[in-house]
Amino acid sequence: MKGGSAPLLSVEEVWARMRADATTVVEGERVTLDEALSRVLAEDLRAPITVPGFDNSAMDGYAFRADDARGQRELSISLRVAAGDAPGKLSPGTACRIFTGAPMPAGADTVVIQERCERRGDTLVLPDQWTPHANIRRAGEDIRAGDVILREGQRLTPQAVGLAASCGFAEVLVRRRLRVAVLSTGDELRAAGSGPLGQGQIYDSNRPMLRALLAQLGCETRTAGPLGDELATTRQALRAAAESADVIVTTGGVSVGEEDHVKAALEAEGTLALWRVAIKPGKPLAFGRVGEAHFLGLPGNPVSAFVTFLLFVGPFLKALMGETPAPLRAFPVQAAFTRGTPDSRREFLRARLATGADGTLWAETYPRQSSGVLSSTVWADGLVDIAAGRAVAEGDSVPFLPFEGLAS
Repeated sequence: MKGGSAPLLSVEEVWARMRADATTVVEGERVTLDEALSRVLAEDLRAPITVPGFDNSAMDGYAFRADDARGQRELSISLRVAAGDAPGKLSPGTACRIFTGAPMPAGADTVVIQERCERRGDTLVLPDQWTPHANIRRAGEDIRAGDVILREGQRLTPQAVGLAASCGFAEVLVRRRLRVAVLSTGDELRAAGSGPLGQGQIYDSNRPMLRALLAQLGCETRTAGPLGDELATTRQALRAAAESADVIVTTGGVSVGEEDHVKAALEAEGTLALWRVAIKPGKPLAFGRVGEAHFLGLPGNPVSAFVTFLLFVGPFLKALMGETPAPLRAFPVQAAFTRGTPDSRREFLRARLATGADGTLWAETYPRQSSGVLSSTVWADGLVDIAAGRAVAEGDSVPFLPFEGLAS
């Protein structure tokens, strides 16, 4: 696929082609729960125990047998059970002082919270009205032994880690981390911390940003560069990265300028499967292979690199890790802006939400939508998705994609 005449592809076409080429990493490794956050499960997790394993009190209060308390308001207190205690057995016609999480004593079937009761020495005075069988968490109401609590291909969130721990798992089998090489290109780039900028130079923001995005996905990253705008150097860097990486991600050099060498280097060292997508920002997106490594070439402008990572790179990497990529989860909001001139490409505008007096969600866009304005991505909550050829008037309903759902 040479030259600059390749047609622009739709977002859906790019997704379909990339996912068709995504082969799940099969190797797994056992890690402790402390190391499991953001990893992808390599097997179903079945509960070896029932949770909770016993009936227990949902509140601090008093436990008794409902039939013993009908028609009378006072019961003697014969037992005290706290969380972690053996439950014991309740004497007929008496009550038990009980605390949240404590096992229900044999013979008790109801708990009344302490705020509704009165205690006089060793006597419990019940309220006029109470509900039989209330305030008890039943054995197995959360999980039954043998239940699949987490599925293969599921990314482990903090709550999923907690669920695994509740069933006694100290370790889980997860997919190994993807090895991703990140290369940034451009004679003008200097690494942050490498000293003051010279004439025409800028600090490289793309490599640190992409490494942070990859860390959120649980990838192992390695970097090179910034690489100068030179074809031979770029070819050598791609060859070196392909020797150990599952995926190579580059920024810059994939357009059609005389100093854009990444696309040419990819075509010389590997294969280019697709190039250029009909979106704004982010048109020059390249996808292919170098040896056994997948290749993703992102635009050099930082906002374009950020947006194309969220829309394409993240879902592709999730597919490689065995996680089923979720569709874009946009929800409708009202436009607090006007977009009078339709664009021929699908636009993703940096925007943030505000709540109107009536509770309606409004999206206001950053005033400068240039692909070089990285500060807009910090100001924004997400992206407004504007279809190609659509004009937007204030008050129109528009789809909003939160960063939180896209980046993790």
